[in-house]
Amino acid sequence: MKIIQAIFVSGLALCLLNCANNKDKSVAEEASAISDEALIDTVQRKTFQYFWDGAEPTSGMARERFHVDGDYGKYDKNTVTSGGSGFGILAIISGIERGYITRAQGLERFNKIVGFLEKADSFHGVFPHWWNGETCKVVGFSDKDNGGDLVETSFLFQGLLAVHQYYINGTEEEKALAARIDKLWKAVDWNWHRNGTNQLYWHWSPEHSWEMNFSIHGYNECLITFILAASSPTHGVPAAVYEEGWGENGKIIGPHEVEGYKLNMRYQGTEVGPLFWAHYSFLGLDPRGLKDKYADYFEEMKNYTLINRAYCIRNPKGYKGYGDDCWGLTASYSVKGYSAHEPTEKGDLGVITPTAALSSIVYTPEESMKVMRKLYSMGDKLMGAYGFYDAFSETDNWYPQKYLAIDQGTTVVMLENYRTGLLWNLFMSHPDVQSGLKKLGYESPHLK
Repeated sequence: MKIIQAIFVSGLALCLLNCANNKDKSVAEEASAISDEALIDTVQRKTFQYFWDGAEPTSGMARERFHVDGDYGKYDKNTVTSGGSGFGILAIISGIERGYITRAQGLERFNKIVGFLEKADSFHGVFPHWWNGETCKVVGFSDKDNGGDLVETSFLFQGLLAVHQYYINGTEEEKALAARIDKLWKAVDWNWHRNGTNQLYWHWSPEHSWEMNFSIHGYNECLITFILAASSPTHGVPAAVYEEGWGENGKIIGPHEVEGYKLNMRYQGTEVGPLFWAHYSFLGLDPRGLKDKYADYFEEMKNYTLINRAYCIRNPKGYKGYGDDCWGLTASYSVKGYSAHEPTEKGDLGVITPTAALSSIVYTPEESMKVMRKLYSMGDKLMGAYGFYDAFSETDNWYPQKYLAIDQGTTVVMLENYRTGLLWNLFMSHPDVQSGLKKLGYESPHLK
């Protein structure tokens, strides 16, 4: 009897192993056979669902994070994000155009989101990083960061201004929504965040005032913040704020070479940083042909991306899985907490973040497609209901089923921009954005 049981157990184990192997084989075969266009659409459609089915239901806003296992620790599932919602708003526009949802469904969701923003806590028209989606009340990002967050507000309005343009010539209901967005836009007091200087300060708190003292300067993810601050028709900042803050009176320029690729700017005093610096400001802001006295932004960001890729291929720390089909270091969940992974030996923790290469498709289409195909071939280990999970490490055998709004959002938006340029065209068509870019001395094919 024991022999029969042993044979049965061994047979069952072999059957399960064969089933698993066959499933892996079928996923790999599908990944090899599917066309680029079909693969992109599959990834875009699934990732879009983070902002549709996965949205916080009361507000319609994007949840800051979503953990498949339901374990949020000290975080709250109802916490919604301003910047991530801006990315999600752009994603919803793409969803309408792709036919993932109807135009009526999209308008209904946008009305819910704008209704939330009209009631939600704000500070001199500036929105906080987080709210409770059910109560509209601010949720502190940190002890002193419980008020206006100028950078996250700019990410939010990158989305809202695109929606404005999407609906400005539509039906009466659509025009009414555009008018409500325009009112929110004109209420943002960008000048307040100068704190009496020719700088922009990231945070202001009703309890702690300017105590965080975080002036925004030099190259990072905040280019869009300066452009929108200059673009405001009601509280616009002068060009000197851009020159002294963003440009550091010319110190932002620092030609150098990394991994064989040339860069013209300094990156927060370092040679290079995480890859999201090439994404967040350019979801609506079109880098193609965008130039000022500091950089040709498309060429700069393309080289910035290729540096990230080249570092991963060189793989100086010998991490498992790195290669020309598996690269991308950016801010995401990490094996221990959260980290702004970057292509330096100090900043590289062996964690690949799918959005890094996928959102770079506008700069590196062939190289990014190779990564997308490899990730897709890994099946359920990396792909869930809302697209690829946030991050993974083959070295540590670490595959958490977790999502972050800011990472899912850049993926959807940049895939759409790669396919049609839709979101770039909408944002760049806004007359205030056009005025702001001209004020700051930009060149762009979009400028009339």
